[in-house]
Amino acid sequence: GIVIEAKLDKGRGPVATVLVQNGTLRAGDIVIAGTAVGRVRAMTDDKGRTIKSAGPSVPVEIIGLDDVPQAGDELNAVEDEKMARNLAEQRREKQRQDILNANARVNLDELFSRISEGVQTLNIIVKADVAGSAEAVKASLLKLSNEEVKVNVIHTAVGGITESDVMLAAASGAIIVGFSVRPDKNALDSAERNNVDIRTHRIIYEIIDEVEAAMKGMLAPEFKEVLQGHA
Repeated sequence: GIVIEAKLDKGRGPVATVLVQNGTLRAGDIVIAGTAVGRVRAMTDDKGRTIKSAGPSVPVEIIGLDDVPQAGDELNAVEDEKMARNLAEQRREKQRQDILNANARVNLDELFSRISEGVQTLNIIVKADVAGSAEAVKASLLKLSNEEVKVNVIHTAVGGITESDVMLAAASGAIIVGFSVRPDKNALDSAERNNVDIRTHRIIYEIIDEVEAAMKGMLAPEFKEVLQGHA
């Protein structure tokens, strides 16, 4: 099948909406989707009813994966869980190697002056509340590329901004853009230590406007979030 949408649910963990394309998906099947592996613990149909199996052209919501897959990932049911986990780990390692291409670290506030110094690429990590939003933000940011600077979204994922995201950003010279998600305490501390720029928004057009303004040297933040504490 194919993953249509995915999100991280506070109560149920990773949840994926998949469309079965060939064969029959059953509760209890071991599945792999991108870098996510797991056993289908439960399936619900489009009306929210729990079902035991789903055939071709049937969309279902499944829980039981160990990670949130990306929208568009191919989902396969497999017999060998160990082999599936090894394959998923190989995919994760390849993903890490693909994005760990060290570049000069860029801060949005300094972007315009850095462009004049020859910065050609702006690396961005996108985190969002659901996979569809992450893909929409990524597509919108990529359209901002011009002759002077190329916007390169090196990683998109679902869930809150974590310390591992900050370490990835530090290693690849990227900024982190969060859509309807927030960084946790460890991520904030790590970002401060590693001088990683984190920008969070709840409206997609604000993200686009902010990055575009930074590229034109006209960035003038109107709002500043002052952190009071964590609860």
